[in-house]
Amino acid sequence: MATAAHKPLAAITAADLAAAGAAADDAAALHSAVRTALGAASPAAAWAELSRAALRPDLPFAVHRMLYYGCFAGSPSATPPAWTPHPEEAALTNVGRVLEARGRALIGEAYKDPITSFRDFHKFSNENPEAYWKLVFEEMGITFSVEPSCILRDSDAYPGGEWLPGAVLNAAGNCLTAKHGRNSGDVAIVWRDEGKDSEPLNIVTLEELRKQVCSLVANALDTLDLAKGSAIAIDMPMNVNAVVIYLAIVLAGYIVVSIADSFAAPAISTRLKISEAKAIFTQDCILRDDKELPLYSRVVEAKAPMAIVIPARGSTPIKGLRTDDLSWQDFLGRADRTRADIYTAVEQPAYQFSNILFSSGTTGEPKAIPWTHLTPLKAAADGWCHMDIRRGDVVAWPTNLGWMMGPWLVYASLLNGASMALYNGSPNSSGFAKFVQDAKVTMLGVVPSIVRTWKNTDCTAGFDWSTIRCFSSTGEASSVDDYLWLMGRACYKPVIEYCGGTEIGGGFVTGSLLQPQALSAFSTPAMGCNMFILDSNGNPLPQDSAGIGELALDPTLFGSSTTLLNADHHEVYFSGMPQWNAKVLRRHGDEFERTAEGYYRAHGRADDTMNLGGIKVSSIEIERICSRVNDTILETAAIGVPPVGGGPEQLTIAVVFRDQSPQAEDLNQLKLLFNSALKKLNPLFKVSSVIVVPSLPRTASNKVMRRVLRKEFTQAKPSKI
Repeated sequence: MATAAHKPLAAITAADLAAAGAAADDAAALHSAVRTALGAASPAAAWAELSRAALRPDLPFAVHRMLYYGCFAGSPSATPPAWTPHPEEAALTNVGRVLEARGRALIGEAYKDPITSFRDFHKFSNENPEAYWKLVFEEMGITFSVEPSCILRDSDAYPGGEWLPGAVLNAAGNCLTAKHGRNSGDVAIVWRDEGKDSEPLNIVTLEELRKQVCSLVANALDTLDLAKGSAIAIDMPMNVNAVVIYLAIVLAGYIVVSIADSFAAPAISTRLKISEAKAIFTQDCILRDDKELPLYSRVVEAKAPMAIVIPARGSTPIKGLRTDDLSWQDFLGRADRTRADIYTAVEQPAYQFSNILFSSGTTGEPKAIPWTHLTPLKAAADGWCHMDIRRGDVVAWPTNLGWMMGPWLVYASLLNGASMALYNGSPNSSGFAKFVQDAKVTMLGVVPSIVRTWKNTDCTAGFDWSTIRCFSSTGEASSVDDYLWLMGRACYKPVIEYCGGTEIGGGFVTGSLLQPQALSAFSTPAMGCNMFILDSNGNPLPQDSAGIGELALDPTLFGSSTTLLNADHHEVYFSGMPQWNAKVLRRHGDEFERTAEGYYRAHGRADDTMNLGGIKVSSIEIERICSRVNDTILETAAIGVPPVGGGPEQLTIAVVFRDQSPQAEDLNQLKLLFNSALKKLNPLFKVSSVIVVPSLPRTASNKVMRRVLRKEFTQAKPSKI
């Protein structure tokens, strides 16, 4: 964090604050608060005092920024804390409550308090998996129809060991039972449609959710005469119907195939073929910003199997269905109404598939990653420990069931006895900001591109987000200034950064409400996870030392994948990796840094995969399309380049032409051609820059070194269009 150009706190005057946009009275009051904060024991304590007591969401961001950077001006720290836990608040968190009651029994005489002993508790989670995971399952109220013989045992068939051997359960069934301290009349889902911002919120109680899942959808599913274990796809926005369908498929012993509603027909077709889906749930269209975006027509173009089609507008009849397709009403009409309140969950062995999700590999074909009935427990455990999701909380995270954060939201909310908050519309709007206020959201999940839009449009202004206890962020790299602004919207509640993967079912590195949180940084490996940074020779650095390199994980990681449907799991994640404690480490593919202060920072992909708007995509997929748009192109390389000041990666295309370089206007036209062609892959992908290079850097074996290009373009910022 560069602070040299910022005025130190002691030098900031009331005139400076007024020049930053504060009204005269506010500038005077703030300056008085600044003078008081100068007596704090440290820059972090001064900032904690100002952010908690003096800075309001309605003050200009320039004022917030001036005081934050002023507190840490001249500080040698590259990762100063933007939030520091308060002991009384820490004791009320899920982990704090457990440690206050059982800390000495779990950790021993070294236990002091939840904040001081958090690292010891993390160490305990790795060294004592039997005790740690039993504790977490008890806290979340997880039930098994057949209890596991133990938590973890050695097994040659499973990297890192076999978890919960012999266990039988149903992850969806666990979502539909009231947790301790909750009852069936409590709210499970709170939701609102875009454009109805002044209307009361809609709610679904846990009992209503159970009835919709069991008596309607699960019973109707069984009339389709599909074999148990068949794959059934969902390609629709994440609304109440999508959640009900998702839970019903899992409850009834089938497997969900997750497909993002933004995908074009070829991407839908690929995922349906890989998963061998036998049916698909979809909508006729998607309603966004008063526009109707076609969806069913894309499913038809993908040559999908039997489709059950839900109208986006209530009970509007759907016309033009294929012969074997069903309307939502006709599908529900197949359910046996005499069994309205009866459906017995299909109990499954722990490693039985429950969901197939997709993550891009470096071969151009998406990796098909099965989630088992264990994976949801990992997702919910992360929510319990790191985001502190408690019974009675309200959790919002704009996402889709096609990405892992969709199922994550379902399980992290319901398995922890919290409510899901779903907004049927664009999150980039004042309507969503009002929904967060009205629903009294306590944990708001974001991706950095959404936060940047909120900041640039000021669409959250005037709304009260004071019920938020923390934010969480995932999907792509975040910007320090954007997230300082975000924290200020909720009276400086922390942002828990969260990085993991579909193949993990959650995170491997994140934050905690029991640790100071720095902007755009991670404070701890996830509970139950050991992570390593590899040096230039591929060997693990000492775990407590600063350094940068490719990330590797201890394979003893609860909920992580053990197989892929269309690739060799061992080859993808373990082949060629070093050993640690006689175990082969698990490859992840990200480049990470551990700072001298003990924080972690992500530095993008170490392989040829990039992250665009939270969507991981292979460079090869993009290059295959871009290289064909014009006969003058010899070859292309697609690279994700972070903008100046940090933030989400922007798509840059390096182009090698067959003959001479074109004029600037030709490059503008080429960028338009690239963007038009990429819509077929995903309409959300957009080229930010086109850069002409004489040739692409290659290895001795002729592989394109995209990492070299990424580093060159990030540092040099060459001439581009």
